[in-house]
Amino acid sequence: MNENKKPTLEICLTPDAVSFIDLTGKIAVIVDIFRATSCMVAGLACGVTHVVPVANVDDALSYKSEGYVTAGERNGEKVEGFDIGNSPFEHMEQEFKKIVMTTTNGTQAIEAVKNTAEQVVIAAFLNLKAVTNYLKAQNKDVVIVCAGWKGRFNAEDSLFAGALALKLKGDFWWEGDETLFATHSYSSVKNNLSKMLKHSSHYKRLKEHGVENDMDFCLEIDKFKNVPILKDDVLVNS
Repeated sequence: MNENKKPTLEICLTPDAVSFIDLTGKIAVIVDIFRATSCMVAGLACGVTHVVPVANVDDALSYKSEGYVTAGERNGEKVEGFDIGNSPFEHMEQEFKKIVMTTTNGTQAIEAVKNTAEQVVIAAFLNLKAVTNYLKAQNKDVVIVCAGWKGRFNAEDSLFAGALALKLKGDFWWEGDETLFATHSYSSVKNNLSKMLKHSSHYKRLKEHGVENDMDFCLEIDKFKNVPILKDDVLVNS
């Protein structure tokens, strides 16, 4: 934290760039709008008590004997043999209490930061205001980590990062051109966010799987008030 006691905020546009950032003492905010972090927020808001994010399929399957529901996708499709996929509607099923989850991008981003960041927070448009208030209360340096697509930049995560940075403006010092880019980008499209993102590569990719309803849901703002955080490798509500 800087000498004026105001914390800093920076944006990491892909997990591959995490290695260039010192996360010591900082909060890493993980963002995977389409759809992992949206699923995590929605599930934990609707009765799920534990979500274990893991990097690979075999690790996820090892939790089945402990009563966990297996959830996740690879390349946008449900993993063969898993109980559910990566739709927020599946994660909001009331009978599910414990979920183990692996995805192409979101859980990989968590894996990239969990051993170095002081705290890991899960964010989505669905809990934008709640995350904003939580981060203000923590008064610690923040790095927003966009999950992207297989190590590459994507539009929806970066636009969310811009939205969150704007919400935190005045309470944090902005750092880096990524923050400048993301905030200006979000400001320019915020009134037509859904229309713009329908031209994005990941929207088109997922549209081929017929999940437009998922993506529309993921762009709803402030639907939930919970803030998932990682405690001992398990996501729970703060």
